[in-house]
Amino acid sequence: MRKFVLAFVVSTSLLFSCSSDETKEKRSADKYEETKQSLEEIERKTPEKFISVSGSDKKNLLGQTVVKGKIQNNARMATFKDIDVKLFFYSKTGVLLQEDQEMIYETVAPGETKSFKSKYFAPKGTDSIAMKVVSAKQNN
Repeated sequence: MRKFVLAFVVSTSLLFSCSSDETKEKRSADKYEETKQSLEEIERKTPEKFISVSGSDKKNLLGQTVVKGKIQNNARMATFKDIDVKLFFYSKTGVLLQEDQEMIYETVAPGETKSFKSKYFAPKGTDSIAMKVVSAKQNN
């Protein structure tokens, strides 16, 4: 009888220890997937936090201000498209002269950078231009 009880205890402990490792692996994989999904949700809800815009401007022969810029997606999971950029035209003394919107019709994958170019008739006295991302659509 003792041998039977001992064999039963050993076999059940082995059974639970084997299933425990599998359960831990499954839980770890599930947790990874949940974290991945929640990260992507955060990125998709706040694209302006993960997309940066930079650039430079110069005047052309027609008197237009040519803005050359780059849009960079710093997100790890989310891909964005149709990025809405707001441009601010400033004077030498830092006074805001005008604001303008520009829609960049590009798809930007995680870690990717895309270039764009736009032309404006900037207000008289414009010394510098600043840009910021206002919004972007999710690429499904």
